[in-house]
Formats: sequence, C-alpha cells, structure tokens
Amino acid sequence: MDSRSQAPYKSSSFSPATTRDDGGRTREVDRNFSLGALRDKRDHHPHHGGAAREQAIKEEDEQEEAGEGTAGGHGDDADLAALSAEIDAFIAGQDGEGAPVTVSEATLEKFASAVELVIARSEGAEDKWAAEPSGEPSPLLAAIARVAALSSALGKSPEGGGKHTAAVHRVTGVLHRAMAFLEDEYHALLEDPRVPKAGGSEQGGAHEPDRCVLPPPAASSDGGAGNKESAPPYPAETVERLRAMADAMIAAGYTTECTQMFLVARRNAFDAALQGLGYERSNIDDVVKMAWEALEAEIVTWTKAFRHAINVGLSTEHDLCTRVFAGRHAAVGRGIFADLARCVMLRMLSFTEAVAMTKRAAEKLFKVLDMYEAVRDASPVVEAFLSADEPGAERSNSALSELKSEIASVRARLSESAAAIFRELEGSIRADAGKQPVPGGAVHPLTRYVMNYLKYACEYNSTLEQVFREQHGGAGDDSPFSSQLMEVMELLHGNLEAKSRLYKDPALSNIFLMNNGRYMLQKIRGSSEINAMLGEAWARKQSTSLRQYHKNYQRETWSRVLGLLRDDGVITVKGHVQKPVLKEKFKQFNAAMDEIHRTQGAWVVGDEQLQSELRVSIAAVVVPAYRSFLGRFAQHFSAGRQTEKYVKLSAEDVEAIIDELFDGNATSMVRRRT
Repeated sequence: MDSRSQAPYKSSSFSPATTRDDGGRTREVDRNFSLGALRDKRDHHPHHGGAAREQAIKEEDEQEEAGEGTAGGHGDDADLAALSAEIDAFIAGQDGEGAPVTVSEATLEKFASAVELVIARSEGAEDKWAAEPSGEPSPLLAAIARVAALSSALGKSPEGGGKHTAAVHRVTGVLHRAMAFLEDEYHALLEDPRVPKAGGSEQGGAHEPDRCVLPPPAASSDGGAGNKESAPPYPAETVERLRAMADAMIAAGYTTECTQMFLVARRNAFDAALQGLGYERSNIDDVVKMAWEALEAEIVTWTKAFRHAINVGLSTEHDLCTRVFAGRHAAVGRGIFADLARCVMLRMLSFTEAVAMTKRAAEKLFKVLDMYEAVRDASPVVEAFLSADEPGAERSNSALSELKSEIASVRARLSESAAAIFRELEGSIRADAGKQPVPGGAVHPLTRYVMNYLKYACEYNSTLEQVFREQHGGAGDDSPFSSQLMEVMELLHGNLEAKSRLYKDPALSNIFLMNNGRYMLQKIRGSSEINAMLGEAWARKQSTSLRQYHKNYQRETWSRVLGLLRDDGVITVKGHVQKPVLKEKFKQFNAAMDEIHRTQGAWVVGDEQLQSELRVSIAAVVVPAYRSFLGRFAQHFSAGRQTEKYVKLSAEDVEAIIDELFDGNATSMVRRRT
C-alpha cells in the first residue's frame, strides 16, 4: 500500500501531544491484507520477544482451553482481521487517504502482541515467506509491513505524540524486533538460495546447500571469456521472496541494512566465482617481486577471470538487482549494482597497476596486450550500464562513472607500457653488437628472435595500431604500428650488414646476408599479418637484395675458377698447346676446388630451397665450362700417371663437390676421393 513508502517512526521518544478534533468517523476499508491463520502455536515456541508476548500466548492458550476460540484458530483469524481493519483505517487517515480516525491504546497493544505472535510462530517454518495463492504477500510479510506502516503513521498523529506513549513504544519495539528477524532471514536466504519446500523437506532428500555464486563460464574458443547467457544465481521463487523482503525492509526505513547485506552477499558470491576460475587477489609488492614465469601464469588467469566478470558477472548481477529491487525501489537496485561493479572491478584493475610497475622486458609484450584488450573491451560494457541509468540516478551514475574513468586510466597505462615494451625491441637490436661472427654464415640468433617476435606481434596488429595511435595522440601516420614495424626491419637490416663485415671472406659475408635475408623473407611470406603490415613493396625489395647477394657470392668465389678454364695462354698463335701452362691450369683448378670444398662445405645454408638454388646455379656455370675444358685439353697428357697427376677430377666429380657445399661438413677433396 502507498503508506509503506513513508518513513517509519523509529524513535523511542515522541514529541508533545497536539490538540486535534477526532470527530471524524472511521471509514470502511476493504483491504485483503490478512495476517493469516495462527497455526500450530504449541509447536513453535518463541525464542525472544519479552514478557508481553509470553503473556499474549498464555492468554490465547487459556482461551482455547476454555473453548472460547474456534477449532483451528479461526476465532483468532477473526480477531486479527478486525484489528487489521482498524489499524488500516488509522494508517489511511494519517496518510490523507480517508477521514481522520483515532486508535485506542488497547488496540495498539493487542495488534503489537498479535504481530509478535505471528513472528514467533514463523520461526523455523519452511513456508513462512510463501505468497498466498491469491498472489498477496505471505501473512508474515503482511504483518511486518503493517506494523512498519503503523509506526510511520503514529509519528504523524496525536497518539504518537504522547497520547498512548506506552503502546507506541510497544509498537516501535515490535517493529525493531521484526526488522531484526527479517534481517536474519534475508541474510540466510541470500547465502542459501534454495527454495524451501512445504513441511521442511526437500525433493530428493538432504544435500549440501547450493552456493549462491555466479555460474562458471562456459568453455569457449576465446580462451574462457565465458557465455553471456548464464544461469541466474537464484531460482525465480527465491528472487520473488528476496524482493518482497527487501520491499518490507525499505518501507520500514531499513534501506541501509537491506542494501548492505545484499551488497556484501553478492560481492562474496562474485569473489567466490572468480576464485573458482583460479583468480586470487595479489598485493602489489608480491606481483612486482614475482618471477616472470609465475607472473605470466597469473596474467593468464587474471585475463580469463576479468573477461568473465565483465561479460557474465556484471550482467548477471545487474539482472538480479533489477528483479529484487523493482518498481519504486529500482533506484536502490541501480545503486547497489553500481557499488558492486565498482568494488569488484577496481580490485581486479589494481592487478594491472602492479604488472605495469614490473621491469619492462620484450617477452612481456603479449601478456600486457592481452590485459589491454580485456580492459579495452570492458569500456563499452560499463558505458552501456551507465547509459541505461535514468536521469538523476546520482549514486549509480557516480559509481559507474568512477569505474569508467578508472578503466580509461588503466587502459592508458597498459597502452603506454605495451608501446614502451615494443620499443625495447629496437633497443635490443641496437645493443646487439657482438664481435664474433656466426660460424658458417648461418642465420643469426638475433634475426630468429626478432622475426619470431614480430610474427607474434603482428597477430595483435589491430591492437598495436590502437596502442601506437593512442601514444601518438591520434595524429600523424594513419598506420603508426606499420611505421614502427618498418623501423624495426631497417634496424635489423643495418645490424646484419654490420655483422656481415665481421667475416674475412667476402663470399661468406654474402652467404651470411643471403641466409638471414632469406629467413626474414620466409617468415614474412609465412605470416599473412606481417606480410600485410610490411606490404608487397618491401618483399620485392628484399628479393632484389637477395639476388644481389647471390651475384656477389658467385663473383667472389667462382669467377676465379672460371678464369682457370679459359684458353688464355694455353694455345699459341700457331695453334700449339703450351703444356706447362696447361699443367699449371689443371693444378690451380684442382687446388681451387679442394679449397672450396674444404671451406664452403663447412658453410651453412639452412633453407633447403636456397641451398638447392645456389648449387644449381653454380653447377650450371662451372660444370659445362669444365667439361668443355677437359674435352679440349685432357688428351694432351700421356695416358697413365701423367693424366692422373693433372686431370684429377671428372665433370661428374666437380658436380658432386658442388652438391656437397653448404651442408656444414668440412671435408677436403683428397680425403673424399680416397
């Protein structure tokens, strides 16, 4: 009824009486707000309530024994119904809904005792909060609501101002005891959401109570972000009872007690759900001191739990608050939800502060980006809750605005941290100025590290674009991460050029550059993300560089060998063969091939395709030239020992030597042939 919205008269002292004309007649009221049957009074003894209540029960027992009451307590029902009608008329008169009426001290005393009796007999009853079949509140809630409304009405009337001081104190005392009882029951229902069955039994027998925690997230492909369509934490019937109890407490002026209990219970439930996901709150000092391997695992757990909290937890709690605090108490529910969201989320966000304070290192980038994405995705969720608030909802708006502001602040700090960590990669490249060349001209560890790092970084390309755009203030380059990536590639290229000069053999320098350049190109070609970021123009430029390294190697190694297979100086003007010159050419060729086989057999070309391309290109030039040289001049040596001394290699032998280059095995030609 409307009178329940009035503030109750909670004080135990009252102002002086005022003169009032009580000539008005008690108007007839038609309220179906019965206190209900007083059943089984001997089976439920009161645990507290004072001598007045004990006396009331004793008097009723005596009346029943004397036959004054009807069987089943229907006479009590009639008396209570009459008392209720009189109390309702008085309440309505004070609220301006009808003609002013008075109420006697005896009526107040009797009604207070009756309510106390209803509460006493309800203790331990399983169905005490069950609504009537007609949909009306349970008799217990109706009684509590009526005594709250009566206390409020007494504060506006002469009766409350001193006319019936003792009786008013009696009503106030019953209200306080009723609220204490209701608080206990409300807390118990919040902690154990089972819906009691009639008769104190539960279907299926006794079992452990279901805890009122948030449901665990459903398994999903996004690493456990959870399913937004989660089950509610309480059955519908429990929610209805919570709503009715909250209505009664708020109407009685116990809004603070009601909201605090609800907030604490749901915060504990929220925490329990996060613990179920493995998340335990850590203090900043512990996080800062944590080894990276342990912290990495903590970040994985935090990210999963935070996404669950945002995508499942908040919507679940918002729905629950909306249902429990409905209608004229909707603002209370919005305030509770806002306080809960702020409390839980700010505690979780403090973890990001601790991570941001740890020493920056390149390997931390990807977990920091995971946290950044989770926080970034939280913003629209909180914004949606904030936008759904009605104008003038200062409390919830303030709490959610504070949360929104903190999320933005955390996002900015994570953005700054991620950008700084990525730039640490540039510092690592600049600092890597080792003076020892990699054996065999193989791919340098720095090249492998940087390219694999960039490959994984480019899987976060859209996020890193956001990060660097935020760091640049949204101005300048449309693709700041692409520019940053290109800068890293240029730094790496310059570093490798410097390292190639550590080799004394120019041919090996080019093999080194070829190996590293090919590795870079293969990594880029193998990743659609990094290929898209660098663009086709960069890949073409890299391919051009590789061809140039290849030509440089051919020139440095094989030009001299091919020069030995020319006819220069072997044949005179008159067509005679200069045998000493021919012998020297064969000797030099054999020595050159032995040296190449011994040294370049130890060189490493790990990419099988590049290795094959090099061997084929060498053989295509050298083998035909040698075969032609043999065809022209091998017959000029005497068969036997002279031929064996100078013509040591066949064209097939030369081809076999070339096929053994770049496999990392240093074996001389002589040992190979013997």
